Amino acid sequence: MMIRLLAIIMLVAAFAWPGSAAADELRPAYVELTQTSATNWSLLWKASANSRLGRSGEAVIPENCVLIGQRERRFAATNILTQSELKCTGSLDGQSIGLAGLELSSTDALVRVAPRDAAMQTLRLTPDQPVAKIPSGQDRPQISNVATTYTLLGIEHILEGLDHLLFVLALVLLLKGGWLVAQTVTAFTIAHSLTLVGTTLGYLSLPQQPVEAVIALSIVFLAVEIAKARSGERRLSERFPWVVAFLFGLLHGFGFAGALAEIGLPQDDVPLALLTFNVGVEIGQLLIVASGLALLALIRRISEPGLRPAKLMAAYGIGIISTYWFIERMIA
Repeated sequence: MMIRLLAIIMLVAAFAWPGSAAADELRPAYVELTQTSATNWSLLWKASANSRLGRSGEAVIPENCVLIGQRERRFAATNILTQSELKCTGSLDGQSIGLAGLELSSTDALVRVAPRDAAMQTLRLTPDQPVAKIPSGQDRPQISNVATTYTLLGIEHILEGLDHLLFVLALVLLLKGGWLVAQTVTAFTIAHSLTLVGTTLGYLSLPQQPVEAVIALSIVFLAVEIAKARSGERRLSERFPWVVAFLFGLLHGFGFAGALAEIGLPQDDVPLALLTFNVGVEIGQLLIVASGLALLALIRRISEPGLRPAKLMAAYGIGIISTYWFIERMIA
């Protein structure tokens, strides 16, 4: 009875995740305040055009600043960019900056304040804290918030990006032994890191829609491999799991790069943001692997014969969802 219950939980969990045509829905906002003269500042902020923040959000400017001229709004890919000019009196230290409407979203925002005669500062806004105070010189942190922000974004992306999550989970279900899973996930990591860096730096490029469709197809492939696995027989993915993971990882890297393009990279901190985003992705993957292995160990401990039915039910759930994604992305 317990095995059936656990199997049902795995199946329900697979079906409970909402289907989506987009592989990567992580779209944090970005705010940049740059000093252009002794009293003038340029304000630029970005948010997804598909979000409530992008459609109706507003920048919260320091109290000692006023807008001058007309603000400009334009589309850039799937984002809305809003640019304004500010005239400020006195220092911005201790003043507030933020985004009104962020509290109604589920995303974060990265804020960069760039004075002409002082070090650039990076702040992180969240739905719980949509406004932050610009720290004074003595209060400025020694370690940039860029690292923390992009690490957290990487973790959120792998845990909320359902197609990448299902791919890693399918690897856990397919392979036997924690060490083999670790080797295979490492190959996947190396591959998607290569294409993530290459695409972000402009050396590689592929159309996003076909990439997303093939990513869905890669999950279908693993689901089929799980369903067809037989004791005493070793299928292609079981004989050369790291090769399969590496090849598909190259494609998933393009997906990660698409998400990072949506987020935006701070111009002066590209290497740090890129590195820490990738670190966050790896932390998220390790959490998925550890959770999957722990659940399988629990089922095996309760009843060894129930392990195979539980894997099959999860495989069918994953396969149905990823097939739906593949069809949706092909016709979108």
